[in-house]
Amino acid sequence: QVQLVESGGASVQAGGSLSLSCAASGSTYKNNYMAWFRQAPGAEREAVATIYIGANTKYYIDSVKGRFVLSHDDAKDTLYLHMNDLKPQDTGMYYCAADAVTGSRFDWLNRQPPKVRDFTYWGQGTQVTVSS
Repeated sequence: QVQLVESGGASVQAGGSLSLSCAASGSTYKNNYMAWFRQAPGAEREAVATIYIGANTKYYIDSVKGRFVLSHDDAKDTLYLHMNDLKPQDTGMYYCAADAVTGSRFDWLNRQPPKVRDFTYWGQGTQVTVSS
């Protein structure tokens, strides 16, 4: 079992920055695939940024490219999402997810963005609200 705990959500003005953290614990040695999803009210949960840890490969959806940066601290088993130039459309509950994958980074990239069903482990979420 893997436990994921997110933190760092807050209310900010448009143009501001936030950093989210996702601390993993438990049987994390198998989990080399992690992601941040977000869910706006009334909308489906969508992947925002993902990482194939073993291949040091990252993926971002177009709307956050150049603004969000994903990083992973192996020693702390923690995933971070650094969000800059936040926009009201970034508002939502942000969830951390983890699972295990195999294969090349190229095959992995071809499967991005992932769906909710691609992940076994989820955190409880942290709220991000961006006001204009």
